[in-house]
Amino acid sequence: MKTTMHVLVGLLLASGVVFAGDYEDGFAAYEKGDYATAFSSWLRAAEQEDARAQYNLGILYSEGLGVARDYEQAVYWYRKSAEQGHAEAQNNLGAMYQEGKGVPRNDEKAIHWYTNSAVQGIAPAQYNLAIKYARGEGVPEDDVQAVFWWTKAADQGYAPAQLGLGVAHEKGNGTPRDYAKAIHWYTKAAEQGDAIAQNNLGSMYHDGKGVPINYEKAIHWHTRAAERGLWMAQMNLGRMYQKGEGVPRNLDQAIYWFTKAAEQGHAEAQYELGWMYTREDTDVPISYAEAFKWWSLAAEQGHAGAQYGVGLEYYAGLGVSRDYVQAYKWFSLAAAQGVDWARAMLDEVEGEMTPEKIAEAQHLTREWKQRYE
Repeated sequence: MKTTMHVLVGLLLASGVVFAGDYEDGFAAYEKGDYATAFSSWLRAAEQEDARAQYNLGILYSEGLGVARDYEQAVYWYRKSAEQGHAEAQNNLGAMYQEGKGVPRNDEKAIHWYTNSAVQGIAPAQYNLAIKYARGEGVPEDDVQAVFWWTKAADQGYAPAQLGLGVAHEKGNGTPRDYAKAIHWYTKAAEQGDAIAQNNLGSMYHDGKGVPINYEKAIHWHTRAAERGLWMAQMNLGRMYQKGEGVPRNLDQAIYWFTKAAEQGHAEAQYELGWMYTREDTDVPISYAEAFKWWSLAAEQGHAGAQYGVGLEYYAGLGVSRDYVQAYKWFSLAAAQGVDWARAMLDEVEGEMTPEKIAEAQHLTREWKQRYE
């Protein structure tokens, strides 16, 4: 599972008691959506070294609210605030260095500011710092430190950190593998709407990791994640409908969810969808042209099964004009990845070709490999 991206935390902090002044005037204007007035008020306060106003100016410049977006100016004001110890500004300044926005990308400086913010208890900074340790960016890779900081943020209810901690416990990274703890943290994040955690929790119930197999709960969590657009969940849900796990077998629903994932460009979904269009047991008419379309997209991404499928379509002239040169090329590519049937079909198609056509097909195969690799 991939970790989520580093985040800029655009929290605008109001003081506990409202007093007259430029900062409070700016906050009131911001809440009304009057960003230009908020900018003017906070600028006056920021010039008087109000760290809160400096931080908020950084947000306005980052987001282009009430002023033209300007990352260099955002960095300027975040730094002014961060150097006064403003914890959220420190996190955001670290994120600017992480993303290379307004400053050259610099992992070491990102680590510096994330750390300053994290020790003040800012959960997003703790999460960002954990990611840096997990990936070894700007610091030596250290899963134990990653778990330490994820735990700090997770205990504050920060969903991305709860997800990270769940993955650490599931995989045994930086902590002993513990499926029960993984489920605990996935559930915490999933209940806050984190789609990856919802998908992972569904997979735990599907596979019986730390809990008895429960397809109904797997369907529940995969559906919630799939409806949020997560392609992995859409794939998992499609397969459960395909097999009738936790729901009545429904190949049309399988096609629906495979299509959702395939449209996001994912090769495995495109491959599965291609096969679905060659089946007779769905309400969707057989369409070798549709199968060719989806297999081609997956094959170009290097999917071995899809390469074999494209080869078959070219060999048989299904969904596309028969072309032995193209068939040879795709069978060769699939065979090179260990698809045994592709090796057998390579011998078959070679028997239909002249030496010149074989040489042409081999040239196209080499060209594709050079481009892909």
